[in-house]
Amino acid sequence: MKRAMAADQIPTLDLRRLDSDPDGFAADLGAAYRTYGFVGIAGHGIDDDVVGEAYEAVRAFFALPDDVKRRYAMPETGYARGYTPFGVEHAKDSDRPDLREFWHVGREVPEDHPAASAYPRNVWPEEVPGFKEATLALYDALEGVGLKVLEGVARHLGLAPDFFADKVDHGNSILRPIHYPPIQGEPYGVRSAQHEDINVITLLVGSGEPGLEILRKDGTWIGVDTIPGTIVCNVGDMLQRLTNHVLRSTTHRVVNPPRPWSETSRYSMPFFLHFNAEYVIETLPGCVDEANPNRYPEPITAQAYLEERLREIGLLADG
Repeated sequence: MKRAMAADQIPTLDLRRLDSDPDGFAADLGAAYRTYGFVGIAGHGIDDDVVGEAYEAVRAFFALPDDVKRRYAMPETGYARGYTPFGVEHAKDSDRPDLREFWHVGREVPEDHPAASAYPRNVWPEEVPGFKEATLALYDALEGVGLKVLEGVARHLGLAPDFFADKVDHGNSILRPIHYPPIQGEPYGVRSAQHEDINVITLLVGSGEPGLEILRKDGTWIGVDTIPGTIVCNVGDMLQRLTNHVLRSTTHRVVNPPRPWSETSRYSMPFFLHFNAEYVIETLPGCVDEANPNRYPEPITAQAYLEERLREIGLLADG
């Protein structure tokens, strides 16, 4: 596939416009998602220290010996929490594992919460003081930004501004700190093969290394620069399904970069915002017409859809 000129970039929007110009922000957000499936979000209000402390904790964990990290692997939960080693996850249509390891931080809920029995409990690495506090602080901050973005999405779709609020308030949302190690010799795969995200929307605070690329409708790949202070936010498959592809989930990948970046580690921390497990994903009536008939006449719960997709990428066993 062709690679587009570097000057072609996804648009960046200031989230503060949601308060000052909600309709204008929603229109620009919708245009970005219909064209690219991705947008940069500036003016989000997350303090640099919150991001920096989370990255510091994450780097400390991934620097631990392999046998120590593997103590926190939980294959019995489909690696839904804790550590996922190299060689476990692969893209849906790839038979080679991605060149990365990662950690899953999930929602913290009290034991008497309705969702407590539905989601695995978090585990925390004893070897990294402050890991729990730093990652949960970023989790909460990104969830808050995600709710504002979804308000813009709702406005764009002609829905009530708070349409999504009670559909994601106890969803199985995940913060996934990722480590892509230095590439030595001839790699047997890529850092992250082309794929689409499963969830509603993804919010990514990158640490500056190149590699993220998205696939345009014309078949060209364009790079996505992680501009300091900007969150990259993309549509996931659940939102694509809900909107009958009016808002599209864009194929993206993390390529193996040239030197000197290939010789160093790459870190990123995507936040995957999910619907509540029991929410039924059913095509919105306003997203169906003669030109765009309903692709999904059979509704499905968010949990069933998630499990179906996790099996496809090797994180959940069949049966």
